[in-house]
Amino acid sequence: MKRKKIITALAIVSIIFIVGCKKDTDEPQPSNPSASAQTVPLQTTSQAPVAMGANSTLAILAGSAISNTGATRITGDMGLSPGTSIGGFPPGILVGTQHINDAIATQAKLDLTAAYNDAAGRTATDIVTLSGNIGGMTLTPGLYKSTSSLAVSSGDVTFDGKGNSNSIFIIQIASTLTTTAGRKVFLTNGASAANIYWQVGTSATFGTTSVFKGTILAMQSITFNTGATLNGRALARTGAVVMAGNAITVN
Repeated sequence: MKRKKIITALAIVSIIFIVGCKKDTDEPQPSNPSASAQTVPLQTTSQAPVAMGANSTLAILAGSAISNTGATRITGDMGLSPGTSIGGFPPGILVGTQHINDAIATQAKLDLTAAYNDAAGRTATDIVTLSGNIGGMTLTPGLYKSTSSLAVSSGDVTFDGKGNSNSIFIIQIASTLTTTAGRKVFLTNGASAANIYWQVGTSATFGTTSVFKGTILAMQSITFNTGATLNGRALARTGAVVMAGNAITVN
């Protein structure tokens, strides 16, 4: 009888253990940006930084207009050329200097064109092709190219500097760049937002409460939905920059 009770107890413990393990596997796990991310091939060609010129202090530069709703806070300068319409400040707060069609804004637009063309024209024998959704990927230093649109939608993206704080990342995108709500960009192993360049062939849109990093060089417009944040620069050549309760800090 005693032996039977022991066997029964062991069986119950085994069942509990198996059920517990299954539950741990099936339930969503805490987010870890580097634990299970898909890493792309390592590149051996090092890229040089993209020169920002007069954009070095600008957090925002637009071609047609700048508009804001809500408690946006911009840390850095803001420029507009050749447009004349800047709306929503206040309630938006600019911790920096506003430039509308002055010498700095005009030069910044020329330097943005040069920077855009520089980033778009980069080549490398080991360039990595990206397509569709890059959520869940870990990108290492080098040059990346998408021949259509690019999205961060099913997971977060990590930039891995491989221990080099000067490592450069350039992402060439032929069409749009979008992020869905709550998606994030993470930096690890020395990667810096100041060394990430997104060359966008048309427009960029950032989802609600998303967290993005790097310099956005967009041909057309840039839109930040409610609560989205950027550590970097939002530079639009021909279109508008639209904000809604965002935090944008030049790196």
